[in-house]
Amino acid sequence: MRSIDSSLPQCIKLGGSELLTLQSDGDVVIGGLFPLHYVAPEPQYSYNSKPQIANCSGFDLRAFHWMMTMVFAVKEINHNSSLLPGVKLGYQIMDSCDHVHGSLQALFSLVSQSTAVKSEIKEPAETENSGIESSTCLHYSPVSAVIGLASSSPTRAVAQTLGAFNIPLVSYFATCTCLTDKNLYPSFLRTVPSDLFQVRGLVQLVTFLGWFWVGTIGTMDDYSLYGIQAFTNQFGHQGGCVAFHLTIQTSPNVAEIQEMADKLQSSTARVVIVFATEGQLHDLFSELAQRNVTGIQWIASEAWVTAGRLASPKFYPLLEGTLGFSFPGVTIPGLKEFLLALRPSPKPGMEFINMFWEEHFGCKLEFETGRAKEYETKIPVCTGSEDLTYTDSSYNDLSRVTIAYNVYKAVYAIAHALHTFLNCDSAEPNNGLCEKTSSFTTGQFLHHLKLVNFTNQFDERVYFDSNGEPVPLYDIINWQKDSKDKVRFIKVGSWDGSAPQGEQLQIMKNTIVWTKGQSQVPISQCSASCPPGSRQATRRGEPKCCFDCLPCADGEISNQTGSTECIKCPEYYWSDKEKVKCVAGEEEFLSFSDTMGIILVVLTLLGFILTTIITIVFHSFRYTPIVKANNAEISFLLLLSLKLCFLCSLVFIGQPSWWTCRLRQAAFGISFVLCLSCLLVKTIVVLLAFRTNVPGSRGLKLFGSSQQRILILCATAPQICLCTGWVFGAPPVPFRNSNYQPSTGKIVVECKEPWPPGFYLLLGYIGLLAFVCLLLAFLGRKLPDTFNEAKFITFSMLIFWAVWISFIPAYVSSPGKFSVAVEIFAILASSFGLLLCIFVPKCYIILLHPERNVKKSLTGKYWR
Repeated sequence: MRSIDSSLPQCIKLGGSELLTLQSDGDVVIGGLFPLHYVAPEPQYSYNSKPQIANCSGFDLRAFHWMMTMVFAVKEINHNSSLLPGVKLGYQIMDSCDHVHGSLQALFSLVSQSTAVKSEIKEPAETENSGIESSTCLHYSPVSAVIGLASSSPTRAVAQTLGAFNIPLVSYFATCTCLTDKNLYPSFLRTVPSDLFQVRGLVQLVTFLGWFWVGTIGTMDDYSLYGIQAFTNQFGHQGGCVAFHLTIQTSPNVAEIQEMADKLQSSTARVVIVFATEGQLHDLFSELAQRNVTGIQWIASEAWVTAGRLASPKFYPLLEGTLGFSFPGVTIPGLKEFLLALRPSPKPGMEFINMFWEEHFGCKLEFETGRAKEYETKIPVCTGSEDLTYTDSSYNDLSRVTIAYNVYKAVYAIAHALHTFLNCDSAEPNNGLCEKTSSFTTGQFLHHLKLVNFTNQFDERVYFDSNGEPVPLYDIINWQKDSKDKVRFIKVGSWDGSAPQGEQLQIMKNTIVWTKGQSQVPISQCSASCPPGSRQATRRGEPKCCFDCLPCADGEISNQTGSTECIKCPEYYWSDKEKVKCVAGEEEFLSFSDTMGIILVVLTLLGFILTTIITIVFHSFRYTPIVKANNAEISFLLLLSLKLCFLCSLVFIGQPSWWTCRLRQAAFGISFVLCLSCLLVKTIVVLLAFRTNVPGSRGLKLFGSSQQRILILCATAPQICLCTGWVFGAPPVPFRNSNYQPSTGKIVVECKEPWPPGFYLLLGYIGLLAFVCLLLAFLGRKLPDTFNEAKFITFSMLIFWAVWISFIPAYVSSPGKFSVAVEIFAILASSFGLLLCIFVPKCYIILLHPERNVKKSLTGKYWR
């Protein structure tokens, strides 16, 4: 560091404000802030007297372990002749009390100490009696960098203070995402990943295990607030719901703790995510343990997942199976021996070690007379020779150190930055020593620290990204009990934030012990997952994880458990009975094998055969008066058209095809118009014959055979033209209709009418001819009783009209193949009506009463 000019502004240090410090002299001094106590009283300022230093309570063995790891790393570097040759590292460590006020108080004391700590790198001849005689201002701090802190809120306060002076602050445990902001914290770096990555990992872990209904517990500090907020947002995007959030106040009272315990016990969420430290959780977990609460699956953040104080037998029934993220641990060679060789001493500067000794062994050191009044007389006296080897605590549990390893990396990162800054790579020209400089500024050193990039003895690459953070890598830890009923933190997986998406989470589910010692993954849900074939329906006013299960509608399926929506089946497919898969719809049409189809075919053939028989009878008796009187030519043409009417119904039966769709309506329309044209001619002939008073009248002669043929042709031609234009212009096409019977999944194969007016025009023209025939026949209904032709035509037309008037509403309302059956029935009924009313009475006379088949019997007139 640069030499101090006496003309520069000096800081005046208030006497009696020194804090306890663990320190060691060195050419370059590293500061350290550790939460050796986790309970700090709120400062009380009266502004009438000088504030006194408040004593913190609740000694933290883990934090003491971290602090001694820093001491070990500094000593290890000083014994390494290749890293900083000729430069001795020193340290100055203070207690932050895990509180903002305590941390700032420790910081200002740290950077303004007037001890024997060196403020500049001296030549060897100068190092004996050099130092800062008076306290310097912060810009000329005697420490080159500070390692700390453990909690995010104190870290933010310290980082913002040091950032203005470019003094590096390297944190080993502050994970709040808020510290990533380089505008507010330009000199902040850390050897622990940001909570941004831990939250991503926790969300992946929770959703992977099928938990979408969880509770959260946090505290009032930044670490918890930012962590819980980020988790809630990301968890919500994955479809999860937070059932409740409990906040532990800074100094919670008994009523608040009991209220939180009640909420935990009454909630249906059996998985709880906790962002807090072990000290903050102690009171709540004590209350839950006293109530013998079990069955909660705790998911721990890295702040307490390896907390030794909570792993005691008192808490194990509550916390058994706890799962959480931890930083990767290693076994640091020599650290265990260093920690176990620790001994108390009455020398100044050993206060922290003496505190640890008394806390660890539950005794009072004889030479700590100044604090003897704090102890009860029943507390045994420590000898100072107690053996740490045979004790079991978080201090000497060195199987795989995690947070301490982050401290270890932080010290080595600073050492490597110094190595580069002091040109230690070119030490040979300088008698094997690093270069000495009189221009050591914190800004220059910060720049080199940000560029650190080395691989340590554990084959881990240590570097800082643009945000001053390392590679996000976590171990997944599970709390399990060993054969000696001791809690062990077992690694059951890992999460690597640098891995590709989908490969970041690695977990061995079969090795996990869950809450209450279960071997199956616990269930935490507001509502049971909906089975396949149903979907979730959110309840109004409740989170989306609280829902009812509704069966999928017809034509929709859900083939997975917990589906939020039903999937519509593709066209021509239908949902099965269970609504879990789509099956091909059953095609439905009026087939020849259906019972209804068979009946209609039989009726069709019966009508055709009966018509054929009548034709044969008429042909055999064509020279008899009754046949001749009925205009044999027209009668045979009428019988032919009736045969066509019967046969055209067969085109409607069977699966519709390209040619049947075009043929069926055209054949029906033309054959019926031909039939009605013949009836029209017969009716006109009858009227002309019996309305003429004089035999041989000119009216009947004018309407001879040629005129009758022309009338039939003219009456049939419009229907032929209409059908031809319809078939070629907008022909009916085969169509698979799945809308007729959606509840059955049947697909009706039918002929679709692209131009519906064509069908109605066809029916309309038939109706017009039928109306004319009915009108003319009605006019001749009172002809002589010996000849009932007009009466029979009237009856046939009445049947025709009754059938087709009933047909229209029945056709429109009949679904699927039944509409086709209705049309066939109408064709057959009207055809049978014409056949039976017009020809059967004549056949009856011809075959059964031939004596009436004479000219005189028919009209009572003489025919020529």
